[in-house]
Amino acid sequence: MNETLGRHLKRVRRERKLTLRDVEKATGISNGYLSQLENGKIVKPSPSVLHKLAECYHVSYEQLMKLAGHPLPVIPTDKTKAKPAFRMSSSLIDLTEEEKKKVQEYIEFLRSRRRKG
Repeated sequence: MNETLGRHLKRVRRERKLTLRDVEKATGISNGYLSQLENGKIVKPSPSVLHKLAECYHVSYEQLMKLAGHPLPVIPTDKTKAKPAFRMSSSLIDLTEEEKKKVQEYIEFLRSRRRKG
C-alpha cells in the first residue's frame, strides 16, 4: 500500500509522541492546518511547510516533497557540469554562462545562510 503524505505525517507524529499542539508550537503551523494535512484535505503543502515538518519530525525533507508530489531537484554528480536547479524567468535568459553561474552561487550562499540561521 502506498502511504499518503497525510498518513505518513500522522504516523511519524504519533511515533514521536507529539500532539498537534506540540507540532504547532515547534513549527508555527496551526494545528488546524496540520489536522487537514493528516486527514488528506490538503495534499500538496508548500515546500516551506514540508521543510518545517521534516525538521520537527527529524525525517527526510526529500521524502515529504515526494509524497506531496513536488518535483525534486536533480543534483549533479559532477560539480563542473552543474546546472542551476531553478528555472530562469524570461528576464534572465540573456545572461551569459558566467553570469548564470554567479547567480546560482549567490542563491546557494543565501540558502546556506538560511540553514545556519
